Amino acid sequence: MTDTATPATTTSTRPAPGSTPSPAPGASPTATTPARRRRGPWWRTVLAKAAPILAALGGIVAVWYLVSLVVLEPSRRFLLPPPHEVLRNTLGNPQVIDPMLDALGQTVMVAVSGLTIAVALGMGWAIVMSQSRWAERILYPYAVILQTIPILALTPLIGIWMGYGFGARIVVCVIIAVFPMIANTLFGLQSATAAAHDLFTLNRATRWQRLTRLQLPAAVPAIFTGLRNAAGLSVIGAIVGDFFFQQGSPGIGGLLRTYTLRLSMDSLFLAIILTALFGVLVFSIFAALDRAVVGRLFGSTTR
Repeated sequence: MTDTATPATTTSTRPAPGSTPSPAPGASPTATTPARRRRGPWWRTVLAKAAPILAALGGIVAVWYLVSLVVLEPSRRFLLPPPHEVLRNTLGNPQVIDPMLDALGQTVMVAVSGLTIAVALGMGWAIVMSQSRWAERILYPYAVILQTIPILALTPLIGIWMGYGFGARIVVCVIIAVFPMIANTLFGLQSATAAAHDLFTLNRATRWQRLTRLQLPAAVPAIFTGLRNAAGLSVIGAIVGDFFFQQGSPGIGGLLRTYTLRLSMDSLFLAIILTALFGVLVFSIFAALDRAVVGRLFGSTTR
């Protein structure tokens, strides 16, 4: 009688598809886990984010020198003086730099005030439109009209109705900066999925609960995008208001107009430089705030 040998049962050690293999016996538990991304010194992060801006500024300065020293004839170089001459003739002159810094402070006040009003007005406008189709059909065309009418056509009326001082400048700033807040906030409020709305409906959520717990949280990325765009436009609006409304303390836009009429090229270019730096600073602050808040709430690292 022949004994039939039963084959030994072998256990496969191959991991299932999509599963994480277990570490070998005796191996360190951290040997197979992905290494955590180490962050370098803070100054490297700041330098990496500032490098594109610094490169752009370097390119602008290089083109400026090229046009001033190579393209223009010496007799016409006063139209575009080299950067070092502009800084030498203006920064060391208190009669130029002191009024310019005061005017820049006035422009900052107009831009901050106009941006604050534009954010509050734009978000409120969008929230009202998001609650009713009829409200959106009635109110949204006014927002479009406000955006498409050239501001130069409205400044005479604003000056006649409100005077030519600080209040008129803020109105111009609000008109220019409010539309991005309206459009982006409305888009964000309407971005919640139908499944999420159905869940709130099944739980018999009130309109206020739906707005505060679903629509507004879903709209945070779009709101910050609108805030970033409105911040840049508020600087433009403040300068435009300063340019046209001359009563009261002059802003940087008023000085731009004065220097242009006088052909004070050194002072004019310094005012342009300060204006550009102010705009870049405001945009960078709100872009960093966007990345910090949205990245923390939504776990995004690519913004």
